[in-house]
Parts: sequence; structure tokens; C-alpha cells
Amino acid sequence: MPEPAMPDDNSFAAEKVRSFPHSPGVYLMKDHAGRVIYVGKAKDLRNRAGSYFLKAAAEEPRTARLVQEIRDIDYLEAESEVDALLVEARLVKDIQPKFNQDLKDDKTFPYLEVHIREEFPRVEITREPKSRGTKLYGPFANVRGLRGALQVLQKIFKFRTCSLDIQEEDQRWRWFRPCLLASIHQCTAPCALRISKEHYRKDIHRLQKFLEGNKRSLLEEMRQEMSIASKVLRFEEAARLRDEIRLLETLDQRGELDKHVQPEVFPIDPRRGLAGLQKVLHLPERPRTIEGVDIAHLAGSETVASLVQFIDGLPFKPGYKRFRIRNVEGVDDFSSIYEVVARRFQRLKDEGQVFPDILLIDGGKGQLSAALDAFSSLQIDPPMVISLAKREEEIFAMGGTDAIRLSRHSYALRLLQYVRDEAHRFAQHYHHILRRKSTLGGMGATGE
Repeated sequence: MPEPAMPDDNSFAAEKVRSFPHSPGVYLMKDHAGRVIYVGKAKDLRNRAGSYFLKAAAEEPRTARLVQEIRDIDYLEAESEVDALLVEARLVKDIQPKFNQDLKDDKTFPYLEVHIREEFPRVEITREPKSRGTKLYGPFANVRGLRGALQVLQKIFKFRTCSLDIQEEDQRWRWFRPCLLASIHQCTAPCALRISKEHYRKDIHRLQKFLEGNKRSLLEEMRQEMSIASKVLRFEEAARLRDEIRLLETLDQRGELDKHVQPEVFPIDPRRGLAGLQKVLHLPERPRTIEGVDIAHLAGSETVASLVQFIDGLPFKPGYKRFRIRNVEGVDDFSSIYEVVARRFQRLKDEGQVFPDILLIDGGKGQLSAALDAFSSLQIDPPMVISLAKREEEIFAMGGTDAIRLSRHSYALRLLQYVRDEAHRFAQHYHHILRRKSTLGGMGATGE
């Protein structure tokens, strides 16, 4: 008997998606002729693919036409959300489904670019890939997921993302101060020649093998290298390989990519913002790391603070910290800033950690003075400390007397506003957690 005709709507696909697993993977939507018209990735295949068959998707302008054309749907399971993201990119490149072209979030897709001709190849996300000298991976359909995946992979392969021109023969690099990514073991610091060109390129080779979908053979290769290193008594190298293997094997436990993501905010141009700050603040080098501090009050009785970290102009969420103010009674922003700055930088000094290039305080001259008093009392040389006042968006910098006023369209000001607003959001979030716990009779939230 001939097979029953497929209905002239998406009801067949809607019913089929009910049997999809609740696991990461990629879904492929097809039209009446069986052509793949859209490829998407999901951390939960059934929930994500099923959302296209809800009323809201049919009414949403960005998805309405796609929903009307769906007649069938299939899926490919993946071991983790990161794996799903990479499979999605390869399928989009090979198949070029028409709705992936229509639904992209900018004029061009983002790519992962490895600068293979550099002595110590750097890795970056770009929408304007170079025509030569690099290896491209992608295009990726979602830049937010790509940013999250990049940070997850950097914890494993420890590649650099900076734009420094590092030469192994130039011994001056031995005295270069690495950024905080080296301190948290997320980069092997080739900028300070802490790793040889040969060993660094091995890490890049492993990254590329993973990006090309050869995870199983990569793991086998790394296990063999670990065994050899152990037999010839290179125990440090063997231990590092062991840790990288463990992280690769547990990618499915790395959490949601949104927890690692560095958001793309289109009015912000991180590189131009940092270049602008170097010029405005008369810094000898372009800054890479910024920390922002904000204070929030709980019903006038309890004060909390937030500290956010930005690397290369984008939020670095693993570096966010919360503080409960211990030694200040009532509402006193100046004393609270003094306490947070003192606690933060005393700890960095005690642990031998790298200071940020810029410390941004939310407020005016008074808040800036309170932060500088903390450094003075600890007898610690401060980084560049500045404050940003909300009302007129004036910048006050250490060592200066007059306010710095930038154009509202300045890339440098936009970046500082982004840091300030993110610190405020994070402080208010902690504030709400404590208020909720207080209402429910909880024991309070964790913080430093």
C-alpha cells in the first residue's frame, strides 16, 4: 500500500517532535519536498524544537513564515551543548538552509577565527574574517552561544584571545605582566613566555581537532600523550593532560552556555572603547581588564556590594563577586566603598594576583576619594582608579582635579556605562536575593 500523504500543514512535524529526547542536539526542519530549511541547536531538543509549534511562534514575525513551511523535522543528538553548537555550525555551512540566512541576527554571521600564522596563534570571534593567514570555523547562528562556548573551551585548551604580537625570540616578553586569565588558569600566558611555541601550538592543534568534530580521536591522542609523559617522568605535563581530558569528557556538565556568555551589545565597540580609555586616561598601554564596584542597600539596614570584571571590553562572569558590608552601620556609601576596595585589593595582594588595569567606582569625587583612601591605608599602589557620576556622566580620575566630559556617543564612555550598569544590576540582584531570604526566614546569601 502507498504511504499516506503528508498533511499540508506542520501537524506531522508537531506530533513527531513529541518523541524527541530531552538532551542536547541539533534539529533539522524540512519543507514539503524534504529540503532542510532551518537548522538549530538546543540544550533540550524536545522543548526547543517543540516551541516552534506553539501559537507564539506562528505569530512572531521572525518565525511565522518558517513555521508555515515546516512539514517534517529530524534531530541529531550531541554529547553537550558545546558539541551541538559546533555541529549546528558545520550543518549550516554545508547545507545553507534558507531560513538560517533569513533569521541571522546581523548582516554577517559570526565566525571563530584562529590566527594560525602567528607564532602563538590567538583565537577570536569575528564578523569580518581575514582573507588569509587564519583558519575559520563557522558560520555560527548565534553569537551569544558562541561566546559562551569560547569561554568553556578556553578553560580546557587555555589559548590566548588578546591581540599582542608575541615573538618567542624577543626576550623582553619574559618580563611582561600577563592578564588575569593567566591567574585563573584560563590562559598559558605565552605573553610572558611561560609556555614554549611548540607546546602552545599543540594546544591549538587540539582545539582545532575538537572544532572539526574529532573529539573521540582527540581524547585517544591525549590519553596516549599522557601515558608517555608519565612513563618518562614528566608528571606536570601528564597531570595537565589528565585535567584537560577530564574537562573534555565532562563537557555535558559544564552548565548552560548562557552562564559563560559574554553578551554582544551592539552600541558597544570594545576595542574602540578600550583605545579611547587609553587616550582619555593617558595610559601607557591599552587596558585589558576593568573591574566595576557598586553599592546597594537593603531596606536601609543592610548594605551589599558587587564587583564585576570585564576582559577586553566584555563581561567575564566567572570573575563577578558579591560582598556583604561588615563594618559599616547605616547608609554610608563612602565607608562601604572603602571597605570593599580594601578587602578586594588586600586579598589580591596577599594571593599575588594581578590587579585590573582600571577600577571603576559608581559615583563622583567623594566615592573616588573613598576608594583611594583604602589603597593609601593599605600602602598598596593602586591601578588607574576612576569614578563615573550618573547625573552628568562625568568621569573623575585619580591624580586629576577636573571632571572629564566625553561625548554621549564616545566609545569610551559607552564602555564605562556598560561596566557601571552591569555592576549596578549585579548589586541589585544580590540585594533582591537577601530581601527574599529575609522575608522567607533564610540564612542569607553567600558572599565575600
